[in-house]
Amino acid sequence: MAKAKAKAKEMEVVRGLDLNRYMGRWYEIASFPSINQPRDGVNTRATYTLNADGTVHVLNETWSGGKRGSIEGTAYKADHNSDEAKLKVKFYVPPFLPIIPITGDYWVLFIDHDYQYALIGQPSRKYLWILCRQNHMDEEIYNQLVEKAKEVGYDVSKLHKTPQNDPPPEGDAGPKDTKGLWWFKSLIGK
Repeated sequence: MAKAKAKAKEMEVVRGLDLNRYMGRWYEIASFPSINQPRDGVNTRATYTLNADGTVHVLNETWSGGKRGSIEGTAYKADHNSDEAKLKVKFYVPPFLPIIPITGDYWVLFIDHDYQYALIGQPSRKYLWILCRQNHMDEEIYNQLVEKAKEVGYDVSKLHKTPQNDPPPEGDAGPKDTKGLWWFKSLIGK
């Protein structure tokens, strides 16, 4: 008889997330590989800006083959009557001709008291991000976040550390990928 797999803890999210404090730049320290990002992506980061209507402008950037690729979207609370940090993020793809809406879950599973690092996931456990205000993270903190993800049922063996240059690129430095080639490359697994 096969040994029963240990049941994962129910996924809990942060309550009472202060959106104003959450705004700004976050560097991707590690993530589950996604078809939406090139496999050779480096210096991946997200910048969040609060809109007047309470939604959040999302700018995701990554560098691939020396060129900066980016995609913009909007995040909003999944349930306005809840204090849970369960957001929805909507992007339009492909980035060079944004016509197809793609909406996904963005759940803040953990954030430290000073809003310096965060663990982001979603209910299917197919996506996971470890984010930090700096482009590097103390190994002990990283391991604690990995353990938190493991406790709620993530297969942390899929985590891939994102290469980050020191210092990180400033602004939108580097030639821009205006053709959206990174998006096509990500679809074919390059």
